[in-house]
Amino acid sequence: MESLNKFLTDNFSIIITLAFFWLAALSYLIFRVKSHYDRLIKDADSENLSKILESISKKINLSAEKFEKIEKAISEIQEKSRLHLQKVSLVRFNPFSDSGGDQSFAVAILDENNDGLVISNLHSRDYSRVYAKPVKGGEAVKYQFSKEEEEAVTKAKKNK
Repeated sequence: MESLNKFLTDNFSIIITLAFFWLAALSYLIFRVKSHYDRLIKDADSENLSKILESISKKINLSAEKFEKIEKAISEIQEKSRLHLQKVSLVRFNPFSDSGGDQSFAVAILDENNDGLVISNLHSRDYSRVYAKPVKGGEAVKYQFSKEEEEAVTKAKKNK
């Protein structure tokens, strides 16, 4: 106990100085917080302040509800967009070696699930024939694909 008393008496001025700086730092921080608070409520009395806080709380709740609705709408749009036609491929070819150029074509139009259709056009000098075939999962459903139609579907499946 005697050594503690001796320590305090020997270092009294240092302890008082440290305590003074500590109190000054705390006073400065309290002053800054109080002035910030005063700026926030400068035109509000206690009744106005509670109304302001209630208004802010209601706006936050409305924002949260709107955010949830927006998230739900985005999810629905993303789900529906999977069914939109997204992948397209065109293959031109000449089905008749004795005439014309690459005027005939096969077009594959698919959605994200590789469902859709293939439209083929066989062009010759005298006529032009158009065929449409359904596609399910990237495969022929009811009718067999020609080589060109198969190529168009394969290319479309690779498109993203």
